[in-house]
Order: sequence, then C-alpha cells, then structure tokens
Amino acid sequence: MIDLKVLRENPDLVRASQRARGEDVGLVDVVLAADERRRSLIVEFEGLRAEQNLLSKRVGSATPAERPNLLESAKDLANAVKRADAERGAAESALREASNALSNIVEAGVPEGSEENFVVLEHVGTPRDFAAEGFEPLDHVELGKVLGAIDTERGAKVSGARFYYLTGNGALLEFALINLAMAQAAEHGFIPVIPPVLVKSKAMEGTGFLGQAAENVFHLEEDDFYLVGTSEVPLAAYHMDEILDGAKLPLRYAGFSSCFRREAGAYGKDTRGIIRVHQFDKVEMFSYCPPDEAPAEHRRLLAWEKEFLNAIEVPYRVIDVAAGDLGSSAVRKFDCEAWIPTQNAYREVTSTSNCTEFQARRLNIRMRDSEGTKPLATLNGTLCAVPRIIVAILENHQQPDGSVNIPLALRPYLGGREKFLPVNA
Repeated sequence: MIDLKVLRENPDLVRASQRARGEDVGLVDVVLAADERRRSLIVEFEGLRAEQNLLSKRVGSATPAERPNLLESAKDLANAVKRADAERGAAESALREASNALSNIVEAGVPEGSEENFVVLEHVGTPRDFAAEGFEPLDHVELGKVLGAIDTERGAKVSGARFYYLTGNGALLEFALINLAMAQAAEHGFIPVIPPVLVKSKAMEGTGFLGQAAENVFHLEEDDFYLVGTSEVPLAAYHMDEILDGAKLPLRYAGFSSCFRREAGAYGKDTRGIIRVHQFDKVEMFSYCPPDEAPAEHRRLLAWEKEFLNAIEVPYRVIDVAAGDLGSSAVRKFDCEAWIPTQNAYREVTSTSNCTEFQARRLNIRMRDSEGTKPLATLNGTLCAVPRIIVAILENHQQPDGSVNIPLALRPYLGGREKFLPVNA
C-alpha cells in the first residue's frame, strides 16, 4: 500500500508510475475519490459524536420537564451516529480495496517498457566455447540421467508435468547448495529461518501476491490456506502487527523453504527439465530496514547474490528489470541471470527487490526511533533457487566424459569430492 499523503500531494507521480508499469492510470482517481469520501465521512461522524457528547451533558443537568424531549433527541442522534459510523467503516473498506489495487511507486531510473526492455548492468565470467573444446554439451536433463541426479519421467508419472525427483548426486547437490547458501547468509548476519509454507490470506495479500500474481498461487479452499511461492511471504509476515526497535535495524533473515507455483500462463514454456516447475526449494534473504537506507540495502542484497554465484563459478549477467516487469510490491528489481550453454541464453536464477514501505503498510509493521513510530522498508533477494542453480552448475561444469566438475566452494559439503561421475562409470 502506498503512502496516501504522497498520493494526495503528488498524484501525477503515481500516475506516471502506473503508466510506466503499463497498469491502469485511472486507479489513481478512484483512490483519491475513495480517500476524499472517507475523510468527509470521518468529519461527519466526529461532528455527530461531539454533538452527542454535548447532548448527554445537557440530559444530565436537565429539569424533569426538559428531559423527555432531550432523551428523544438523544435517541435520534444515537441512530445518526450509528449510521455515520457504519458509512465510515464501509468507506474505510472501500479505500483499502482501492488502495490495494495500486502498485508501488516505481523508483526513478528504472528502465521503461515491458519484460524485454531490461538494461544489462554487467557481465561476470565468460561462457565456455564447447566447440573449441571439441565436444557438444549435454543439456541438464541428459546430464541428470547420466549422473543419476534428475528423474523427470517418474516425477511426471507420480505428480504430472513440471514435477521431478532429485536422486543420488542431484539430492546431494541440493543439500550442498543449501548448506553453502545458509553458511554465507549466517556469515553476513542473517538469522536462519525455516518458515511455514502454508499461510493465511492476510500474509499472502499483505506481501502483494494476491494481486497480479494471484493466478500463480495455490489455494487450499477447504482450509483457506495458501501455499507460498517464496519464503518472502512468511518472512514478511513474521513481524506482522508489530513495532520494531529502530536501533536494531536492519534485521535480516534467511529463509529456507519449499516453494509452490502454478506457472499459469507458462503453457509451452520450459516444458523440458527443471527450469520452470511447480515445486522447488529455495533460500531467500529478507531485510527490514529504515526507509532511507533501503536503496543501499538493495545493493547489498545484490552483492550477496553475486557472491554466491561467484562461488559456484558460472558466468552470469546482472539486469535492471523494466518497470512493466516489476511485481506490484517492488519499486526496483535486479535479476542475476546465469548462462545456460545448451540454450545459448542467460536465464534468471536470482532476483532482489526493494519494496520500500509498501508491504509494511499492508502488514502493519512499523519501527520506532527518535522521531517516533513509522512504517519501515522491506526488501527480499533470492540467494539460491535450487533447480535453476543445479541446471547452471551441471551445464557449465560438464566434461566430455559426462562427468561434472564440482565448484570448489561446494566440495566441503560433498565430502571433498571433486567430480560427479556417471552412475555407470
């Protein structure tokens, strides 16, 4: 939820943001009208309440002859107060519903346009020239079979399309990646967390995932639970309805969880392998910080994502995501995309977003410092989305004999092994 004071004082800023996102500019006027009606009804309600208080005092000091008429007036006024209170409550609800439809205000400098209009900020590492090395690289599905690491056929048999098993070397690689990610996060002061993956609607709505992203959320209607698509959701809601000590910020958490996504609208995309799946494991960084520190914290999260990708020794690039491709909560987002040799393309493996005060307002999370109590900023960043990182490692570190070199940083978590060998070698 954006700051209504900003909306009132600079509606053109919000209109420009909506336009940059490719979203409905008319929502700005809808929210302004709802805000004006709410404020008008508050004035009306408070005026009636003040009149009611004065009348109550008059009744207390009235003569027996005056009292019947005053009591009748008090009864009528009480009904008027009740009606005004109900109208005020309805207006509050209408304003909240209208406000929730508005996305966060895009940060200055974000590239304009839609998904394809991102700006590349840097390239790190150089893709291998497999032709010069004299062999044709296998894709991660073929390598997964050779190494006994990935089984998509049985995943489909048991659960349907976009499911998979990690077996043997694949399962060991996941555990190594999670351990490496958590060790790095803890080293940088993050508190490790294993959160619930079933959440109530308030948590899902508060983080902005029941708006434009709702089609990709699994909902268990009978119990009214939502399966999280990222541990950002339970980590954001962890301090819901709380006031945090500003002196202890930033407060950083690293959450490990399974994640669930319907992948609606992805028909025909990435149907082979484990790049786009319904269930996967992930380590997510989450930070609560003072609003004025959010841009710098955003860059720190990006730096920690790059540190992890450097550790697994794969080429990647960093992009500044265009306004039309931002989630509703984010004012800016940076993605790291790893090079996938058999696709001859960079594919997203991590993402970090600055959500400023947007989620905190919706979840009623505030901070207290010397200036008083106010909303704080929330930020999130993927440290390790397991399936895509596995794809990047297998394809970039494969050898002509079907083996895969294990990055140095992962070897301590794999008993010192230097390679994954074909299962029949």
